[in-house]
Amino acid sequence: MCDQDYFEEDRKEYEARGLITRRQFGVLVAAGVSLVLPEVANAQQTSEKDVQIKTPDGTADAYFVYPSSGSAPAVLIWPDIFGLRPAMRTMGKRLASSGYSVLVVNSFYRVGKPTATGATPIQEMMPFRKGMSQMTDMTDAKAFIAWLDQQPQVNRNRKIGTQGYCMGGPMAFNTASAMPDRVGAVASFHGGNLVTKEGDANSPHLLAAKTKAQFLVAIAETDDKQRPTEKDVLKQTFGSNAEVEVYPAAHGWCPPDTTVYNEAAAEKAWARLLALYQKALA
Repeated sequence: MCDQDYFEEDRKEYEARGLITRRQFGVLVAAGVSLVLPEVANAQQTSEKDVQIKTPDGTADAYFVYPSSGSAPAVLIWPDIFGLRPAMRTMGKRLASSGYSVLVVNSFYRVGKPTATGATPIQEMMPFRKGMSQMTDMTDAKAFIAWLDQQPQVNRNRKIGTQGYCMGGPMAFNTASAMPDRVGAVASFHGGNLVTKEGDANSPHLLAAKTKAQFLVAIAETDDKQRPTEKDVLKQTFGSNAEVEVYPAAHGWCPPDTTVYNEAAAEKAWARLLALYQKALA
């Protein structure tokens, strides 16, 4: 989870097992080398811009990328603990080339605009979470979705998708809870705190389960070892509305700039994400 800096320990273990595919990512990022993901079949041309969005707590900066012609279903992306950075922009652009109008937000806008990569020590990122809560997740989600629905590149007749990584997992769940009539699909990748303490009626998974959304929950093997019952709780709670799977990868495996990036597992998760959106946002 994001509150524990065990990336380095995981990196060593997974590198020894041959499950890490970008071993010197930190050097590459520092050198300004762009992060390349596998090409998208039948990729659409995209356009992009940085935007500013008013929220009840201020102005959030975000990256908006979309097919260059027509309108498309919208997707709201909540980044991991390392925030809005080149890797997340690359992932957003890749999704846009698959036919979606994508907004990647700076979740930390209340405090600032951090400059980070997947190599940044997690302890350095924690202060940026000041002022964030389940309530702010929901108020932000409402503001971001309202902004998306004003854009001509968004097909407002189609449901919206939302996805989150690491701390963004519960934020994606909270988005569905905040906008149950608008959100049709929710994806969490190595999300932390999806299930809070027993008896907490406001646990993200319980609130999200009240919606009609479809869910994809991709759990890191390392997280499953720490919380072995969570997958069962999620399966029982969501039933047939969710695909819940443990991946043979470490926490943080999806973004291409982390120490534990695993291309094979990330590509599988990406394929399942597209399948979810094709089904739920149709």
